[in-house]
Amino acid sequence: MAKKQNNNSSEQSLTKKVWNLADVIAAAGVGFTDYITQLTYLLFLKMDDEKVELGFPSAIPAGFGWKDLTNLDGLDLLRQYEETLKTLSRQDNLIGTIFTRANNKIEQPVLLKRVIALIDAENWLSMDGDLKGSIYESILEKNGQDKKSGAGQYFTPRALINAMVDVTNPQITETVADPACGTGGFLLAAFEYMRRQSNDREKLRFLKNEALSGNDITPLVVTLASMNLYLHEIGTSKSPIHCEDSLEKSPEKLVDVILANPPFGTRPAGSTDISAMRSDLYVSTSNNQLNFLQHIMLMLKNGGRAAVVLPDNVLFEGGAGETLRKKLLDDFDLHTILRLPTGIFYANGVKANVLFFTKGNKTKEIWYYDYRTGIKHTLATNPIQRHHLDDFVKCYNSENRHNRQETYSEENPSGRWRKYSYNEIISRDKTSLDISWIKSGEDMVNYSLAELMTMMEEKSNNISSAVNALKTIIGGIEE
Repeated sequence: MAKKQNNNSSEQSLTKKVWNLADVIAAAGVGFTDYITQLTYLLFLKMDDEKVELGFPSAIPAGFGWKDLTNLDGLDLLRQYEETLKTLSRQDNLIGTIFTRANNKIEQPVLLKRVIALIDAENWLSMDGDLKGSIYESILEKNGQDKKSGAGQYFTPRALINAMVDVTNPQITETVADPACGTGGFLLAAFEYMRRQSNDREKLRFLKNEALSGNDITPLVVTLASMNLYLHEIGTSKSPIHCEDSLEKSPEKLVDVILANPPFGTRPAGSTDISAMRSDLYVSTSNNQLNFLQHIMLMLKNGGRAAVVLPDNVLFEGGAGETLRKKLLDDFDLHTILRLPTGIFYANGVKANVLFFTKGNKTKEIWYYDYRTGIKHTLATNPIQRHHLDDFVKCYNSENRHNRQETYSEENPSGRWRKYSYNEIISRDKTSLDISWIKSGEDMVNYSLAELMTMMEEKSNNISSAVNALKTIIGGIEE
C-alpha cells in the first residue's frame, strides 16, 4: 500500500513539474501539444542513454545521443537538436516511428535547455513501468483537456474505454487492433486487461510484441502513441503503431478483437477517394464513419468481435447507411448498442453510441442500454467515471450474453436495458437503429446557466462547421 501511495505521489509531483514548464514555454508561443511532442523525443534519448550506462548498446546513431545535447548551449544546442531530429526521423525501426516527421518547435535555446534539464533530473529507466507510463498518460490526458490544443479529438474517456474492454473481454492469446488509435488508449487498456490473465512467458512475449496493432494518420499522434506504449514496455523493439490511413487499403491481416473510436466528421481536405481505391468495401460512400465501420467489419476474423464508438448519424442515415446496417444485421451479430450522453468527450457536442458486434452470425436481437436520456455529464464538474457504467457492464453479462434480463417493462418504462428483435428492427424506416423509449419528462435534467451557455456555444460551433462544409461542397459543384 505504501508503494502505491509513493507511486501516486511521484506521478503527481512529476506531472506537475512537466505541466508547470509547459506553462512557461506556452508563454513563448509553443503550444502544449508541440511541447509534449518535444518532451517525447528528448525522453526517448534520455532513456537510451540510461541503457548505455547499464552496459547495453545504444539504439541511437553515434553523434546524436543524449550527451551530445546536454554538453551544449545556445545556438549550438539548437543546431545539434534539429540535426538529431532529422537524422532519427530517417531510421526504419522503433526510432523512426517515435521520431516520425520530427522537427523542432522550441526555437529559444534557453527554453530547450530547461526541458532537457527537467528530463535529465530523473532516472526514467529505473522507474516502474506502470509509474512512468502513468505519468506520460496523465500528461497526454491533461493535454486533451486543454481546449486550445485541439488534442481532445484524439481522446476517448478512460472510463468508457475500460468498460468497453471489460465487456469485450480480449484474451491474452488474441490479436487486438485499433485502426484509428489516437494516442493508444484502447490498445493500452486491452494490454492491461490481458496481461493479468497469465504469467506464462511466451504468452506475455506474444502480448507485448505481436498481439497489438494500431494506425493513425497524424504523425505527431503516432509519436505520442508509440511512446505511450513503449513506456508501458510494449513494442520495445518495433512499435505496433503505424503512420497510415487505414481506409486506403484492404486489411493485410484479420484480427480477433477491434476496439476503436474512429474520427467523426468528413475526411481531411486532399485525402484520397476511398471508394475509388477499394473494391472490397460493401458500399461506396464519402461518409468517414461509414467507411471506418465497414473497414472494421472487414478486419475481423470469423467469430471476431468489435466495440466501436460511432456518431448518431450512422444509426439512421439513409442510402449507404441503410445498406451497411442491413449488412451488419444479416452477416454480423449486432447484439448490443450503448447510447451515450453528450458532455463526456473533449470534442464539443458529440452524440455517440458504442456498437458491439461479432462476425459470422446473423443478428437475432439487439440489446440497447440507454445511458443518454436524463444523464448529465460535464468535463469540468461531473466527468464520466468507470462506476457510472457499472450497471451497463452488469446488464451486458459478458460471461453469458444469452442469459440477459431486461430492466425495461410496462411496470418500469424507464428501465434502461431493453431488447428489440431482428424483425422489429428490419421493418423500421431505413432500418433505423436510432431508438429511444424513455420519456425525457420522466427524468428531466436541470442545467446551470453556465452549462446552458456552453451547450449553446457547442451547438453554434457545430452549425458553423456544417455551414462551412456545405459551402465547400456547393463551391465544388459550381466549379
